[in-house]
Amino acid sequence: MQSDNAVTRNSSFTDILIMVLVLGTLWGFSEVVLSDAIKILGIPYRAGILTGIGMGIMGIALGYGRKVLPLIAIALVTMAAKQLVVPVLQCSVLCKANSCAAVLLQGGALCGAAAIAGQKLHNLKSARLVTPVSAALLAAGAFYFIGMRLAPCPYLLSFNHPGGLLSFFGAEGLSWAVFSGILFPAGYKLGSVLKNTVPAIKTTRPAAYYITAASVLACCYTAITISIMKSGI
Repeated sequence: MQSDNAVTRNSSFTDILIMVLVLGTLWGFSEVVLSDAIKILGIPYRAGILTGIGMGIMGIALGYGRKVLPLIAIALVTMAAKQLVVPVLQCSVLCKANSCAAVLLQGGALCGAAAIAGQKLHNLKSARLVTPVSAALLAAGAFYFIGMRLAPCPYLLSFNHPGGLLSFFGAEGLSWAVFSGILFPAGYKLGSVLKNTVPAIKTTRPAAYYITAASVLACCYTAITISIMKSGI
């Protein structure tokens, strides 16, 4: 019996680890590759779109695993993907300090908001709207103050004036909240679907399960590296 419990715990840990690595890498892919594409295409609200995608990816994690702590780990994996600029371009970690801080704040804010929501998040559609929106607004407010002191870019410094926080919310914070409110529920729903299908695939076709996860990681990190080499910092 103890042996069976140990195997179950190890399997559960492995599943969570794979989920964290895959989702964190996908978020990192969006932060690097999709960010560059959005910038090239001139699509507005780039930060809002990327925040919404990140919230949607964390929504998948909550719908699939129903645990909040992995959200922090997912954000850390995303930060690691963004910091590939350091070995690829031989630059300082500060080059992506602010954008990494934004990712960590978004992960931390959603982790806290989801913990406060508790079971309501899983039982009420309204909670799956209020939770990401409040988390996005909290992350935006925290980023304004932390980003100003960490490694502020000229754009962020343009809000460094009396009433700058309100201006930042109008220019960025609201779009963070809107896209988060749209994409988080969609991600949560997808995670709930995967919760009912992925375990069966792992049981019946374990090779396909692990190969798919490894392929996603390999493809994403290859694309991230190429994007960094082409676009630079």
